[in-house]
Amino acid sequence: MKIALVRARYNPSGGAERFAERALIALADQDALVSVIARSWKPEGAAPIRCALVTCDPFYLGSVWRDWGFARAVVRLVRGMHFDLVQSHERIPGLAIYRAGDGVHASWLARRRAALGLRARLGVLFNPHHWYLVRVERLLFEHPDLRAVICNSSLVAREIAERFQIDPAKLHRIPNGVDLERFHPRVGALHRVRTRALLDIGADAPVLLFMGSGFERKGLAYALDALARLPAAVHLVVVGDDKRRARYTAQARRLGLTARVHFVGEQADPLPFLAGADALVLPTLYDPFPNAVLEALACGLPVITSDACGALDVVQAGTNGWIHRSADSADLTEKLRLWLDRWQEPGGRAALGESARLSVAGHGTEALGAALMALYRGLLGAPESAGAGAGVPGDARIGASAAPAAPSPRR
Repeated sequence: MKIALVRARYNPSGGAERFAERALIALADQDALVSVIARSWKPEGAAPIRCALVTCDPFYLGSVWRDWGFARAVVRLVRGMHFDLVQSHERIPGLAIYRAGDGVHASWLARRRAALGLRARLGVLFNPHHWYLVRVERLLFEHPDLRAVICNSSLVAREIAERFQIDPAKLHRIPNGVDLERFHPRVGALHRVRTRALLDIGADAPVLLFMGSGFERKGLAYALDALARLPAAVHLVVVGDDKRRARYTAQARRLGLTARVHFVGEQADPLPFLAGADALVLPTLYDPFPNAVLEALACGLPVITSDACGALDVVQAGTNGWIHRSADSADLTEKLRLWLDRWQEPGGRAALGESARLSVAGHGTEALGAALMALYRGLLGAPESAGAGAGVPGDARIGASAAPAAPSPRR
């Protein structure tokens, strides 16, 4: 089976890229011949993956031209190559499969506008890139050549079904996969002491981990506000980066948190920081299903996240984490206090860790590969006894090639 995966650029800390890498490994284990179509793809420190890299890097100026030009070039390229299926991780109308790992842009804009002031809302309104993404998204989901949409969470599947004219049978929920051997509670014994020593954090201090780039969408401002209301012993480690990072370091100073917040930037390997933490906090404004949640749970860390996160599929309040209202610092603070109380109880830490690990037992990369292959075989009409998504608990079908048109600033 010859499959092409499309992703414009590789970012070593990006969730979509980590999903693509895991999919490549899983598909190679299934004896699929995989090609990656990208502007650039340079995994850092990863093991070699059996795939072919096809570079597609047309000239551009500006973000709208960048996305439109890449989409147009990819559609032309795949017409001249012989792939059984092409799976895009970018918004490109006319391809067979789209993985909606970035969710629905219109939904993200709606949530973002609700959390912004007037001036910032006007900036969003008059940004042509947002208009382009909203328009191309509709073209993608309603294109007749689209055969399947991979939704990594129930949240994403529901939003697509509600916003677009699409056959529900095209929606397939296949959760992200995680390497359950690499991300394991035993990493704590290997990295915990050293990581805390490097950050000058005491061995017994409760440590929250925030992991992800794009601090506005991931909700770092709310995490900082909540931290200021927690006991002084609690620390926050921030893994990831943002072009407006100075805004958040200034917020930390203003709140008197300089000694309790540790900005470590993007990290190719998150394991040492997972090992040094006691819980993941991700108060996101909108997140389809962050890989960071699966990685944290696999390492035995409970997760505190918002009701605007697709991780609702795996996080059970009071068992392996807590859910707070999105864009609500007070409610986040309350949930963090519940976590801290449980963490300080005799046996509380161990119980949370065990529940966290058990909750992702069915989300290994093998299950991801089996689910993807079942979907591909179904689309190609190959014999397959299991339905799409087989092998991953909770997966189900949600319900029973032209390039995008030139961008326009209007709907």
